[in-house]
Amino acid sequence: MVHIKDKYTYQCINCGTTFDNSEIRYLCPHCSAKNDDKHPPEGVLKVLYDYDKLKKKETFDSLLKKDFLPLYPVLKRESFPALKTGNTPLYKVPELENKPLPFSLYLKEDGQNPTWSFKDRASALVSAFAKEHNINTIVTASTGNAGSSLAGMCAAQGQKAIIMVPASAPKAKLTQILMYGARLIPVDGTYDDAFDLSIKATSAFGWYNRNTAFNPLTIEGKKSVAFELFNDLNGKLPDRIFVPVGDGVIISGVYKGFDDLLKLGIIERIPVIVAVQSEKSDSLVRNLENEDFVSKPAATLADSISVDIPRNFYMAKQYLKKYGGEAVTVSDEDILTASAMLAGNTGIFSEPAASAAFAGMLQHYRNGKLPDNSRNVVLLTGSGLKDIKTVSASLKIPEPVSPTLESLKTLIR
Repeated sequence: MVHIKDKYTYQCINCGTTFDNSEIRYLCPHCSAKNDDKHPPEGVLKVLYDYDKLKKKETFDSLLKKDFLPLYPVLKRESFPALKTGNTPLYKVPELENKPLPFSLYLKEDGQNPTWSFKDRASALVSAFAKEHNINTIVTASTGNAGSSLAGMCAAQGQKAIIMVPASAPKAKLTQILMYGARLIPVDGTYDDAFDLSIKATSAFGWYNRNTAFNPLTIEGKKSVAFELFNDLNGKLPDRIFVPVGDGVIISGVYKGFDDLLKLGIIERIPVIVAVQSEKSDSLVRNLENEDFVSKPAATLADSISVDIPRNFYMAKQYLKKYGGEAVTVSDEDILTASAMLAGNTGIFSEPAASAAFAGMLQHYRNGKLPDNSRNVVLLTGSGLKDIKTVSASLKIPEPVSPTLESLKTLIR
């Protein structure tokens, strides 16, 4: 029988110090002691397993049959919320704008998760971990998606969720949070202000914290998409995966999943992963080559990736450098255009943050960077119903007509 204490360890991505799992851990105490509010936090922890031991007894098929539990820091499948999370559709798109594509394009539609976002992958694992450790109250800071995700998962598990959001968060997401019965705390400030307050509350009240790039389990939950993509493509790897980037946690999760498979000898390479940011929130992409991190206030309409200081910057940067990832920025206008093209061509309505990844793919396509016959995946990380207001501004609702055939004929002419 596997004991949880022997199953995994934590390692600091900055200093390399390894920690056991005998207690709840967030950041490396050595590196995080020097953090300030002008730079991304150091001391983010990565969860590691005994890959040599697993390699001797596990194959991809055996892991699949076990729901990949050997690669998660929990013991039982029953610890997860009953809501169906992950195993989202992968749609193949043969053409765009009635023009056949010379390469294979796949859309991973995570808007079909229980609360309509990719964040459910992380929240489900955090909730499962809390259940196995008899923790009942979980707090998080969010611009909306992570908050509604945690609220939904906690509702399914009978746990208490406390969600801190910037007061400017989209009402659709706040409505979700309240409907799930969570305690909503709007903060008069930015996402970063809400993040900092939630950490102070964790220390003061002993709540379990779900924050991305703070709780290492969020990356472990998000890595599940890598396992799914490999399975969806029948044991073949994509050539490129386009990922929308804000804090850098989703892209790190994608990398972590493939990195686990690489360490187990199941795959021999990591796909080229493309980090896509809005030009108006580009602090991760802009600083990849800089020695000194320089922040710039974010102002993109894609609120889910609107981040001044990407909190998982260092891990994302390490992965992008190590495995030859790419980085692009797109304009907010490109994002809205991509959103409309995506919906009109595929029937998938994605929120602006998700559409940013599609815009990044289109930019690569226009620039001749997608070879013929290559396999390319776009991660669509949230439903368009999450943020109706942003796209509504670019739409015009037709005026009503009289309910007569003559009126209809006049309109059609």
